[in-house]
Amino acid sequence: MRFSQCYIPTLKETPAEAEVVSHKLLLRAGMVRKLTSGMYTYLPLGLRVLDKISRVIREEMATAGYQELLMPMVQPADLWKESGRWEHYGKELLRFRDRNDREYCLGPTHEEVITDLVRGEVRSYRQLPVRLYQIQTKFRDEIRPRFGLMRGREFVMKDGYSFDATAEGAEKSYWECHAAYKRIFQRLGLRFRPVEADSGSIGGNFSHEFMVLAEAGEDTIAFCHDCEYAANVERAEIRHQALGTPRDACPPAECVPTPGAHTVEDVSAMLGVPASSVVKTLIFLADGKPVAVLVRGDREVNDVKLKNLCHAQDVQMADAATVIALTHAPVGFAGPVGLDIPVYADNELMDGTDYVAGANKADSHWKHVDLYRDTRVTSWVDVRMITTEDACPRCGGRLELTHGIEVGHVFMLGRKYSDAMHATFLDENGKEQTMIMGCYGIGVSRVAAAAIEQNHDEHGIVFPPAIAPFDCLLLNLDPRNEAVNGKAEEIYRCLQSTGVEVLLDDREERPGVKFKDADLLGIPLQLVVGGKGLAKGVVECKDRRSGTKGELSVDNLTQAFAAWSAKVQDGWDAQQA
Repeated sequence: MRFSQCYIPTLKETPAEAEVVSHKLLLRAGMVRKLTSGMYTYLPLGLRVLDKISRVIREEMATAGYQELLMPMVQPADLWKESGRWEHYGKELLRFRDRNDREYCLGPTHEEVITDLVRGEVRSYRQLPVRLYQIQTKFRDEIRPRFGLMRGREFVMKDGYSFDATAEGAEKSYWECHAAYKRIFQRLGLRFRPVEADSGSIGGNFSHEFMVLAEAGEDTIAFCHDCEYAANVERAEIRHQALGTPRDACPPAECVPTPGAHTVEDVSAMLGVPASSVVKTLIFLADGKPVAVLVRGDREVNDVKLKNLCHAQDVQMADAATVIALTHAPVGFAGPVGLDIPVYADNELMDGTDYVAGANKADSHWKHVDLYRDTRVTSWVDVRMITTEDACPRCGGRLELTHGIEVGHVFMLGRKYSDAMHATFLDENGKEQTMIMGCYGIGVSRVAAAAIEQNHDEHGIVFPPAIAPFDCLLLNLDPRNEAVNGKAEEIYRCLQSTGVEVLLDDREERPGVKFKDADLLGIPLQLVVGGKGLAKGVVECKDRRSGTKGELSVDNLTQAFAAWSAKVQDGWDAQQA
């Protein structure tokens, strides 16, 4: 294609609305434009990027035995009510009524629709497994859309679904799709980790997120340096090792005044104890029912673990009035001694004694608290956030916390939807059984943003070859020069004939403008045709990733280009490894 005939409205300045690197560069490179909050128009180059990503997805899903279909974006409320999600999904589900006053929603995902489709067609175990997927626009009415394509309201998503007759078959489908996702992200040139994750509103038995490692990531993941363990911090397990702490040395509990000491830091300073010796008592409402959670003063409660522990749809910190009603003390002075609600204590507290805890009385704390002796703990549980002080729960190795962008998620749904929606089949004995489901998503538009977050420099985007809108950017530095223009056109046709996707910059612009746009667009291979080079019988070449420049002979350009292109690809492969 020719730059002069393409719609590529590049910008010199970064729009004020842009927050993260990918948002800034997608706007400046003329790949997207904002329509309204969280909704973007994909311009020609941006759409080419999405198409490249989708092509890899389609190839690997076909290899894994999945067939593509396309389902409606608008979904009837009846299906969501049948699954039970109409009431529980939340305000992200955009609900509306048609002219006949029937209720609908814009699909944020398609579990209900695909289950309805398959239950209407599949009758026998001989028809299973069924593996289907689509690449389609989704809508989630995010309360705070931000970061451009990273968290929008409307986005492009690949969602796939498997239906199996047996648990063994369902796990086989799950892990085959898991392996396909690894191949997809490897082919796309991304540095990523599959991590254990919480299943969230989708539900299911277990799941994995695929995280692109990038500082702009909203998620934090813990991964081990000594084994393959990795997990979202919401899901990361704490490796508990009993220390056998003697308890008979703890003195009797003593209530002491702590005027104005509302925080762990205040209490530690006033009583001269480390934060690790303070028991932090937090009151939560799990589906409206109060529970107390105990963690060490220097730890944080993991809300997702608590939600799963309580089998709750919603968990919120109790407000000040509720805390006073339950503990008879203002916020900051709650404690487990004498507390008459369920008390969940983190496992880490199990091995200690002689703690400081709130006295359920204003401006007062207990000293010398032994949780076994002085409180009624309902259950000892893993309920806190993991830290780098913790050991890997699998091998005991060293953990590191880093940021990641979730670009894919696979769920083992089990019978959550098929039970609710009566998706059944007859087994080999003629007995009715419920199908076992899995679902598998990739945020196609988010992959584009994540790739830029991971691959950019001060000059612009540095696209991995598999994602780049074109393979090569051919710069004609002097279109008015007959010799230069003729050679640029010849090279353009030659490369195209060998299957190379080329963008020819044939604009009558200054070379400096062309060089800046070339780096901004991030196309991996740059060829420069100019009078000085042609006088020497060469064209200049530049590897966008490394910045390395060189020269290719005009006489055998096809072979020289192929060898150079392979070398550039090797550099990308080495970086990913």
